[in-house]
Amino acid sequence: MDEYNEVPQSEEEAEEQAPRRPGTDLFEWLQLFLGCVIVAVVLFNCAARLTRVDGESMDNTLQHGEILLIWSLGYTPQRGDVVVLNKTSALLPGWTEPHAIVKRVIATGGQTVDIDYFTGTVYVDGKPLDEPYIPEEMYLPYSADMQNTHWEVPEGSIFVMGDNRNHSTDSRDDRLGVIDTDYILGKAVLALWPMERFGAI
Repeated sequence: MDEYNEVPQSEEEAEEQAPRRPGTDLFEWLQLFLGCVIVAVVLFNCAARLTRVDGESMDNTLQHGEILLIWSLGYTPQRGDVVVLNKTSALLPGWTEPHAIVKRVIATGGQTVDIDYFTGTVYVDGKPLDEPYIPEEMYLPYSADMQNTHWEVPEGSIFVMGDNRNHSTDSRDDRLGVIDTDYILGKAVLALWPMERFGAI
């Protein structure tokens, strides 16, 4: 009768059969969790961050209270982008402290902006903008600080307006004016909350 010979186990099989030390699973989950935290911290300090829409100046594109994801890494402003600004020197009506400002880029450095309030049309470099995001006809503001109709945007600056033009304090207001690009926190790319508003901007 042949004697039974055991086949030698591979190192992987031996490791699989060996009893796991107490706490090994917990340690591995802790490593994974800490790795995710480090990635999130780096991401939200260097590339992206969250902000909240405050007010109605971007209705109906964005609504008061929405939570947005904004992207900043390598961002260069383009006309039509929705951006978040940290204009700390501006203290606008109803504010007790500076806020992050969410507006749409209308023009960039070197361009001109003209507004014809009789037709409700915005011109950039003499060409009318097609603005399907405007919820209603734009009227001449009552504020004495918003009576200008022509602007020349310096290099390194942007001209911004809210989509809800009749309820927006923006670059038309002399107290805010054109915005230095150093104040741009980033481009709003995604609406996160509430869930019914979730989606790309």
